[in-house]
Amino acid sequence: MNVTRGFTGRPRVADAGLPPGQYDAGEDWPVLSAEVTPDLSPADWTFRIDGLVAAERTWDWDEAHALPESAYEGDIHCVTGWSKFGVRFSGVPLDAFLDVVRPDAAATHAVAYSHTGYTTNLPLADLTGGRAWIAFAHDGKPLAPEHGGPARLLVPHLYFWKSAKWIAGLRLLDHDEPGFWERNGYHGRGNPWEEQRYSGD
Repeated sequence: MNVTRGFTGRPRVADAGLPPGQYDAGEDWPVLSAEVTPDLSPADWTFRIDGLVAAERTWDWDEAHALPESAYEGDIHCVTGWSKFGVRFSGVPLDAFLDVVRPDAAATHAVAYSHTGYTTNLPLADLTGGRAWIAFAHDGKPLAPEHGGPARLLVPHLYFWKSAKWIAGLRLLDHDEPGFWERNGYHGRGNPWEEQRYSGD
């Protein structure tokens, strides 16, 4: 299994590894959701990529797990202010799914959507090149339902609301289309190091 280190490239000396406005949550991993945690089993979970692709595709649990897996080791940052260092997620790089559907050259953005109906928008460039995963496990254990299990999108270099829990799919577009929090005043991209928390930041 391949392991990808964090993308910040900054040494963690005292608070040097914290983006502006963040605090170290230590061992805590706060549970924050816009929706009620669904009762979603691996047997009922599916993941689909559609929109501007050559071949739309839906994977079930076993088909997704048949793709090459890798892990992310690094840090995560929530727009509410907490950061968690040294986390380890494992799953399938999003690139492996995208290689199957073959995005159209016109595709520039994606809307990630959850089994609950939650949505968030991302530039396609933030989802490719080994920067995003469909994560199934955290610290070697199945991802807990309250943290997005059985599977969540993981985009660790952006604020964590972009890492949609209970991920159901991606729709590739040739334009940006705001998701749930973006329509309610949050930033369109959400880079922690630039403190892109709210619209206009």
